[in-house]
Amino acid sequence: MSTSRIATLRIRRLDRRELPSDTAQLARYLIGKILVRDAGQGRMSGRIVETEAYVVGDSSGHAFRGPTPRNRSLFLRRGHAYVYFIYGSCYCLNVSSESPGVGAGVLLRALEPIDGIAFMKRRRGTSRPRDLARGPGRLAAALGIDRRYDGVDLCARGSLWLGGTAQPAGAIGESVRIGLTREVDRVLRFYERGNPFVSGPKRLRT
Repeated sequence: MSTSRIATLRIRRLDRRELPSDTAQLARYLIGKILVRDAGQGRMSGRIVETEAYVVGDSSGHAFRGPTPRNRSLFLRRGHAYVYFIYGSCYCLNVSSESPGVGAGVLLRALEPIDGIAFMKRRRGTSRPRDLARGPGRLAAALGIDRRYDGVDLCARGSLWLGGTAQPAGAIGESVRIGLTREVDRVLRFYERGNPFVSGPKRLRT
């Protein structure tokens, strides 16, 4: 789908009741939805084209050992932001995915940019649209997402939120998750097939 076509669609804020209450189902559901950040300089947004589910009891997930001050947002009711810092260099954005007190989440891995592309280019220091938000660290950097957004309700009025349009997602592919050392065989990564903004090796994008 062309970016110009997406930009003409009306984006409405998602209602929490629309979000599936199962983590893997939510990860699939978010493909084709819109992540929006409204900032002082204008709106930045992108169409979600790749996610990974970190389900209840998953030893590769941050919630596995229970709640801590760092991961407590994963234990909020579904639809809240969990933002963490990784590799000493970048932030990643997750969506909490279960009922209150149950830790699980969906990692947003890649966006197809829609609004605010010029802002994203300045933040990322690149002029290549394909590289603006392809990968979770790039995604957060492009939209200026950091720990200030940890715990934000993505279904409420605010500067960071999840939206939907009348345009359905394309064919959705499934694969194992990327870059893990535990639970490596679980098929919990979802992506829009053939979309050039999806991250990972070619065999996990087609």
